[in-house]
Amino acid sequence: MRGGRHAPEAPDFARIQRGTVAVTVRLSPRASRTAVTGLAADPGGGTAVKASVTAVPEAGKANEALLRLLAKEWRLPRSRLTITAGAGDRRKTVAVAGDPDAIAARLAAWAAARHGKVGA
Repeated sequence: MRGGRHAPEAPDFARIQRGTVAVTVRLSPRASRTAVTGLAADPGGGTAVKASVTAVPEAGKANEALLRLLAKEWRLPRSRLTITAGAGDRRKTVAVAGDPDAIAARLAAWAAARHGKVGA
């Protein structure tokens, strides 16, 4: 608790760890459009943000397109997002730097507004 309030809970596709929020993403490169296409069950038992980009998965182009897309969707500076796992895979972990409570609240509000619910 901070200031008498409970910290917001991270949505199912995100988890707070080491001062950042880690988001699970399922990326489809070489798609017909660049967009967040929804939330999906992750093989690990959680939920992942589904995204597609038109960029090819060569020389980090698809990864950079993903980070730009997520920064725009979440209205965050691109510099606060990094891929911490899965750079060469479709399943990725994207770390969002900043105040974890504020980021978790922002992502929960984004999920609720965009997908009608938080998490799965």
